[in-house]
Amino acid sequence: MKKTTALLALTLTTLGLVTSLTSAAGSLYPVVLGDRWGFVDKTGNLVVNPQFERAEPFASGLAAFRLGKKWGYLDATGKIVVNPQFESAAPFSGGLAAVELASRFGYINPEGQYVINPQFDAAGPFVDGHAVVRLKHRYGYVDKTGTLTINPQFDSGGDFSEGLAAVELGSRWGFIDSTGKLAINPQFDKAEAFSGGLAAIKLNKRWGFVDKTGKIVINPQFEEVHGCVKGLAPVRVGSRWGYVDGTGKLVINPQFDDADAFAPDLARVKLAGRWGFIDKNGKYTINPQFDDAASFADGLARVKISRKFGYIDETGRFVWNPAN
Repeated sequence: MKKTTALLALTLTTLGLVTSLTSAAGSLYPVVLGDRWGFVDKTGNLVVNPQFERAEPFASGLAAFRLGKKWGYLDATGKIVVNPQFESAAPFSGGLAAVELASRFGYINPEGQYVINPQFDAAGPFVDGHAVVRLKHRYGYVDKTGTLTINPQFDSGGDFSEGLAAVELGSRWGFIDSTGKLAINPQFDKAEAFSGGLAAIKLNKRWGFVDKTGKIVINPQFEEVHGCVKGLAPVRVGSRWGYVDGTGKLVINPQFDDADAFAPDLARVKLAGRWGFIDKNGKYTINPQFDDAASFADGLARVKISRKFGYIDETGRFVWNPAN
Protein backbone atom coordinates (compact mmCIF):
# COMPACT_ATOMS: atom_id res chain seq x y z
CA MET A 1 0.00 0.00 0.00
CA LYS A 2 1.24 3.46 -0.79
CA LYS A 3 2.57 5.26 2.23
CA THR A 4 0.45 8.09 3.53
CA THR A 5 3.35 10.50 3.27
CA ALA A 6 3.22 10.29 -0.50
CA LEU A 7 1.21 13.50 -0.06
CA LEU A 8 4.50 15.23 0.67
CA ALA A 9 6.34 14.05 -2.40
CA LEU A 10 5.73 17.52 -3.67
CA THR A 11 8.31 17.80 -6.36
CA LEU A 12 5.49 17.95 -8.88
CA THR A 13 2.33 15.99 -9.08
CA THR A 14 3.07 13.56 -11.86
CA LEU A 15 0.96 12.13 -14.62
CA GLY A 16 1.90 8.66 -13.48
CA LEU A 17 -0.64 6.12 -14.58
CA VAL A 18 -0.99 4.65 -11.12
CA THR A 19 -3.10 7.64 -10.18
CA SER A 20 -6.39 8.87 -11.49
CA LEU A 21 -6.42 12.00 -13.55
CA THR A 22 -8.54 14.84 -12.29
CA SER A 23 -9.73 17.44 -14.70
CA ALA A 24 -11.82 20.57 -14.58
CA ALA A 25 -12.43 23.68 -16.64
CA GLY A 26 -14.45 21.89 -19.31
CA SER A 27 -12.70 18.58 -18.81
CA LEU A 28 -9.37 19.14 -20.54
CA TYR A 29 -6.75 16.43 -20.64
CA PRO A 30 -2.97 16.73 -21.08
CA VAL A 31 -1.48 15.09 -24.18
CA VAL A 32 1.97 15.02 -25.72
CA LEU A 33 2.82 15.31 -29.41
CA GLY A 34 6.46 14.97 -30.30
CA ASP A 35 8.18 16.56 -27.34
CA ARG A 36 5.53 19.17 -26.48
CA TRP A 37 2.47 19.03 -24.25
CA GLY A 38 -0.97 20.48 -24.86
CA PHE A 39 -4.59 19.71 -23.98
CA VAL A 40 -7.55 18.03 -25.63
CA ASP A 41 -11.21 18.10 -24.70
CA LYS A 42 -13.38 15.08 -23.92
CA THR A 43 -13.97 14.42 -27.62
CA GLY A 44 -10.25 14.40 -28.42
CA ASN A 45 -10.12 17.82 -30.08
CA LEU A 46 -7.03 19.91 -29.43
CA VAL A 47 -7.97 22.93 -27.33
CA VAL A 48 -4.50 24.06 -26.23
CA ASN A 49 -1.80 23.43 -28.82
CA PRO A 50 1.26 21.44 -27.73
CA GLN A 51 3.83 24.01 -26.63
CA PHE A 52 4.95 23.07 -23.12
CA GLU A 53 7.78 20.90 -21.90
CA ARG A 54 5.36 19.31 -19.45
CA ALA A 55 1.73 19.77 -18.46
CA GLU A 56 -0.36 18.48 -15.59
CA PRO A 57 -4.12 17.89 -15.28
CA PHE A 58 -6.45 20.79 -14.58
CA ALA A 59 -7.62 21.42 -11.03
CA SER A 60 -9.88 24.29 -10.00
CA GLY A 61 -9.67 25.74 -13.51
CA LEU A 62 -5.87 25.91 -13.75
CA ALA A 63 -3.15 23.51 -14.86
CA ALA A 64 0.53 23.55 -14.05
CA PHE A 65 2.99 23.56 -16.96
CA ARG A 66 6.75 23.68 -17.39
CA LEU A 67 8.78 25.89 -19.70
CA GLY A 68 12.52 26.32 -19.48
CA LYS A 69 12.72 24.21 -16.30
CA LYS A 70 10.31 26.53 -14.51
CA TRP A 71 6.68 25.92 -13.65
CA GLY A 72 3.65 28.19 -14.01
CA TYR A 73 -0.10 27.90 -14.52
CA LEU A 74 -2.47 28.34 -17.46
CA ASP A 75 -6.23 28.54 -17.81
CA ALA A 76 -8.51 26.45 -20.02
CA THR A 77 -7.97 28.72 -23.03
CA GLY A 78 -4.23 28.17 -22.87
CA LYS A 79 -3.57 31.66 -21.50
CA ILE A 80 -0.68 31.81 -19.04
CA VAL A 81 -2.07 33.29 -15.83
CA VAL A 82 0.94 32.63 -13.60
CA ASN A 83 4.31 32.99 -15.31
CA PRO A 84 6.83 30.14 -15.11
CA GLN A 85 8.97 30.86 -12.06
CA PHE A 86 8.76 27.91 -9.68
CA GLU A 87 10.92 24.83 -9.25
CA SER A 88 7.77 22.75 -8.82
CA ALA A 89 4.06 23.43 -8.76
CA ALA A 90 1.23 21.34 -7.31
CA PRO A 91 -2.45 21.40 -8.31
CA PHE A 92 -4.74 24.01 -6.77
CA SER A 93 -6.73 22.69 -3.85
CA GLY A 94 -8.92 24.72 -1.52
CA GLY A 95 -8.09 27.83 -3.54
CA LEU A 96 -4.32 27.60 -3.03
CA ALA A 97 -1.42 25.72 -4.63
CA ALA A 98 1.85 24.63 -3.08
CA VAL A 99 4.88 25.84 -5.05
CA GLU A 100 8.62 25.48 -4.58
CA LEU A 101 11.11 28.32 -4.82
CA ALA A 102 14.76 28.05 -3.79
CA SER A 103 14.02 24.63 -2.27
CA ARG A 104 11.35 26.06 0.03
CA PHE A 105 7.60 25.53 -0.24
CA GLY A 106 4.85 28.10 0.10
CA TYR A 107 1.36 28.70 -1.28
CA ILE A 108 0.00 30.98 -3.98
CA ASN A 109 -3.52 32.05 -5.00
CA PRO A 110 -4.83 31.71 -8.60
CA GLU A 111 -3.38 35.14 -9.43
CA GLY A 112 0.10 33.88 -8.56
CA GLN A 113 0.40 35.96 -5.40
CA TYR A 114 1.98 34.42 -2.34
CA VAL A 115 -0.54 33.87 0.42
CA ILE A 116 1.96 31.88 2.47
CA ASN A 117 5.62 32.67 1.80
CA PRO A 118 8.04 29.84 0.95
CA GLN A 119 9.28 28.55 4.29
CA PHE A 120 8.58 24.82 4.51
CA ASP A 121 10.70 21.82 3.61
CA ALA A 122 7.63 20.19 2.06
CA ALA A 123 3.95 21.05 1.78
CA GLY A 124 0.77 19.15 0.98
CA PRO A 125 -2.59 20.23 -0.45
CA PHE A 126 -5.27 22.02 1.52
CA VAL A 127 -8.05 19.70 2.60
CA ASP A 128 -10.83 20.88 4.89
CA GLY A 129 -8.87 24.08 5.53
CA HIS A 130 -5.67 22.34 6.64
CA ALA A 131 -2.43 21.44 4.87
CA VAL A 132 0.31 19.21 6.18
CA VAL A 133 3.81 20.74 6.12
CA ARG A 134 7.28 19.61 7.10
CA LEU A 135 9.79 21.65 9.08
CA LYS A 136 13.11 20.18 10.18
CA HIS A 137 11.99 16.56 9.85
CA ARG A 138 8.75 17.14 11.75
CA TYR A 139 5.24 17.34 10.36
CA GLY A 140 2.50 19.75 11.38
CA TYR A 141 -0.47 21.57 9.85
CA VAL A 142 -1.19 25.13 8.72
CA ASP A 143 -4.37 27.03 7.89
CA LYS A 144 -4.82 29.24 4.83
CA THR A 145 -3.19 32.20 6.53
CA GLY A 146 -0.02 30.17 7.07
CA THR A 147 -0.59 29.93 10.82
CA LEU A 148 0.60 26.69 12.34
CA THR A 149 -2.61 25.31 13.79
CA ILE A 150 -0.93 22.02 14.75
CA ASN A 151 2.73 22.39 15.62
CA PRO A 152 5.31 20.21 13.83
CA GLN A 153 5.66 17.25 16.17
CA PHE A 154 5.00 14.14 14.13
CA ASP A 155 7.46 11.83 12.42
CA SER A 156 5.15 11.74 9.44
CA GLY A 157 1.67 12.93 8.56
CA GLY A 158 -1.08 12.62 5.99
CA ASP A 159 -3.80 14.80 4.55
CA PHE A 160 -7.01 15.32 6.45
CA SER A 161 -9.83 13.16 5.17
CA GLU A 162 -13.30 12.95 6.66
CA GLY A 163 -12.14 15.06 9.60
CA LEU A 164 -9.10 12.99 10.59
CA ALA A 165 -5.46 12.73 9.53
CA ALA A 166 -3.08 9.82 9.94
CA VAL A 167 0.10 10.69 11.84
CA GLU A 168 3.20 8.82 12.96
CA LEU A 169 4.71 9.12 16.42
CA GLY A 170 7.64 6.98 17.48
CA SER A 171 7.15 4.46 14.64
CA ARG A 172 3.44 4.00 15.48
CA TRP A 173 0.53 5.42 13.54
CA GLY A 174 -2.71 6.89 14.79
CA PHE A 175 -5.13 9.68 13.87
CA ILE A 176 -5.64 13.29 14.96
CA ASP A 177 -8.63 15.59 14.63
CA SER A 178 -8.52 19.13 13.23
CA THR A 179 -7.39 20.56 16.57
CA GLY A 180 -4.39 18.24 16.71
CA LYS A 181 -5.92 16.09 19.42
CA LEU A 182 -5.35 12.36 19.12
CA ALA A 183 -8.61 10.79 18.04
CA ILE A 184 -7.13 7.30 17.66
CA ASN A 185 -3.98 6.58 19.66
CA PRO A 186 -0.82 5.61 17.77
CA GLN A 187 -0.87 1.81 17.72
CA PHE A 188 -0.55 0.71 14.11
CA ASP A 189 2.46 -0.16 11.98
CA LYS A 190 1.02 2.05 9.23
CA ALA A 191 -2.22 3.90 8.59
CA GLU A 192 -3.90 5.43 5.55
CA ALA A 193 -6.52 8.13 5.00
CA PHE A 194 -10.19 7.57 5.78
CA SER A 195 -12.49 6.88 2.87
CA GLY A 196 -16.11 5.87 3.19
CA GLY A 197 -15.78 5.87 6.98
CA LEU A 198 -12.95 3.33 6.98
CA ALA A 199 -9.17 3.63 7.07
CA ALA A 200 -6.65 0.97 6.17
CA ILE A 201 -4.23 0.05 8.95
CA LYS A 202 -1.35 -2.39 9.20
CA LEU A 203 -0.66 -4.61 12.21
CA ASN A 204 1.87 -7.42 12.38
CA LYS A 205 2.49 -7.38 8.63
CA ARG A 206 -1.20 -7.63 7.76
CA TRP A 207 -3.67 -4.99 6.60
CA GLY A 208 -7.21 -4.41 7.81
CA PHE A 209 -9.60 -1.50 8.36
CA VAL A 210 -10.75 0.61 11.32
CA ASP A 211 -13.67 2.99 11.81
CA LYS A 212 -13.37 6.53 13.18
CA THR A 213 -13.45 5.33 16.77
CA GLY A 214 -10.38 3.18 16.12
CA LYS A 215 -12.41 -0.03 16.27
CA ILE A 216 -11.14 -2.71 13.93
CA VAL A 217 -14.04 -3.58 11.63
CA ILE A 218 -12.08 -5.72 9.18
CA ASN A 219 -9.40 -7.77 10.89
CA PRO A 220 -5.81 -7.39 9.62
CA GLN A 221 -5.51 -10.40 7.32
CA PHE A 222 -4.46 -9.11 3.92
CA GLU A 223 -0.97 -8.76 2.47
CA GLU A 224 -1.88 -5.44 0.90
CA VAL A 225 -4.95 -3.22 0.46
CA HIS A 226 -6.09 0.00 -1.17
CA GLY A 227 -8.70 2.47 0.07
CA CYS A 228 -12.37 1.65 0.39
CA VAL A 229 -14.39 3.53 -2.25
CA LYS A 230 -18.15 3.19 -2.60
CA GLY A 231 -18.16 0.27 -0.20
CA LEU A 232 -15.51 -1.81 -1.97
CA ALA A 233 -11.80 -2.12 -1.20
CA PRO A 234 -9.11 -3.90 -3.24
CA VAL A 235 -7.23 -6.48 -1.14
CA ARG A 236 -4.40 -8.88 -1.85
CA VAL A 237 -4.70 -12.47 -0.66
CA GLY A 238 -1.47 -14.29 -1.35
CA SER A 239 -0.43 -13.08 -4.78
CA ARG A 240 -3.92 -12.30 -6.09
CA TRP A 241 -6.13 -9.26 -5.75
CA GLY A 242 -9.88 -9.17 -5.18
CA TYR A 243 -12.40 -6.90 -3.46
CA VAL A 244 -14.11 -6.90 -0.07
CA ASP A 245 -17.13 -4.94 1.13
CA GLY A 246 -17.28 -2.82 4.28
CA THR A 247 -17.67 -5.89 6.47
CA GLY A 248 -14.62 -7.66 5.04
CA LYS A 249 -16.63 -10.12 2.96
CA LEU A 250 -15.04 -11.05 -0.35
CA VAL A 251 -17.42 -9.92 -3.07
CA ILE A 252 -15.00 -10.23 -6.01
CA ASN A 253 -12.74 -13.23 -5.62
CA PRO A 254 -8.95 -12.75 -5.71
CA GLN A 255 -7.98 -13.33 -9.33
CA PHE A 256 -6.02 -10.29 -10.51
CA ASP A 257 -2.30 -9.51 -10.55
CA ASP A 258 -3.11 -6.00 -9.32
CA ALA A 259 -6.22 -3.92 -8.66
CA ASP A 260 -7.20 -0.37 -7.78
CA ALA A 261 -10.18 1.36 -6.19
CA PHE A 262 -13.35 2.07 -8.16
CA ALA A 263 -13.42 5.47 -9.84
CA PRO A 264 -16.23 6.04 -10.04
CA ASP A 265 -17.97 2.85 -11.18
CA LEU A 266 -15.11 1.04 -12.91
CA ALA A 267 -11.86 -0.24 -11.45
CA ARG A 268 -8.62 -0.86 -13.25
CA VAL A 269 -7.22 -4.37 -12.81
CA LYS A 270 -4.18 -6.17 -14.13
CA LEU A 271 -4.09 -9.71 -15.49
CA ALA A 272 -1.23 -11.43 -17.30
CA GLY A 273 0.67 -8.18 -17.58
CA ARG A 274 -2.20 -6.20 -19.13
CA TRP A 275 -4.61 -3.68 -17.65
CA GLY A 276 -8.35 -3.57 -18.18
CA PHE A 277 -11.46 -2.46 -16.29
CA ILE A 278 -14.18 -4.26 -14.33
CA ASP A 279 -17.55 -3.27 -12.92
CA LYS A 280 -18.68 -3.79 -9.33
CA ASN A 281 -19.72 -7.36 -10.11
CA GLY A 282 -16.19 -8.19 -11.17
CA LYS A 283 -17.18 -8.42 -14.84
CA TYR A 284 -14.82 -7.04 -17.46
CA THR A 285 -16.21 -3.99 -19.22
CA ILE A 286 -12.90 -3.35 -21.00
CA ASN A 287 -10.71 -6.40 -21.50
CA PRO A 288 -7.07 -6.36 -20.31
CA GLN A 289 -5.08 -4.99 -23.25
CA PHE A 290 -3.06 -2.00 -22.04
CA ASP A 291 0.51 -1.86 -20.78
CA ASP A 292 -0.70 0.64 -18.18
CA ALA A 293 -3.88 2.53 -17.39
CA ALA A 294 -5.08 5.29 -15.10
CA SER A 295 -8.43 5.28 -13.34
CA PHE A 296 -11.35 7.00 -15.04
CA ALA A 297 -11.96 10.68 -14.34
CA ASP A 298 -14.66 12.75 -16.00
CA GLY A 299 -15.43 9.82 -18.28
CA LEU A 300 -11.95 9.24 -19.70
CA ALA A 301 -8.97 7.13 -18.69
CA ARG A 302 -5.39 7.56 -19.84
CA VAL A 303 -3.87 4.33 -21.16
CA LYS A 304 -0.49 3.22 -22.41
CA ILE A 305 0.28 0.92 -25.32
CA SER A 306 3.96 0.26 -25.80
CA ARG A 307 5.48 3.70 -25.15
CA LYS A 308 2.51 5.66 -26.41
CA PHE A 309 -0.32 7.24 -24.43
CA GLY A 310 -3.93 7.83 -25.35
CA TYR A 311 -7.39 8.25 -23.79
CA ILE A 312 -10.38 5.90 -23.82
CA ASP A 313 -13.98 6.40 -22.82
CA GLU A 314 -15.91 4.01 -20.57
CA THR A 315 -16.77 1.77 -23.53
CA GLY A 316 -13.07 1.31 -24.32
CA ARG A 317 -13.21 3.49 -27.43
CA PHE A 318 -10.20 5.70 -28.09
CA VAL A 319 -10.99 9.40 -28.12
CA TRP A 320 -7.28 10.21 -28.43
CA ASN A 321 -5.21 7.56 -30.17
CA PRO A 322 -1.94 6.56 -28.51
CA ALA A 323 0.80 9.00 -29.46
CA ASN A 324 4.10 10.19 -28.04
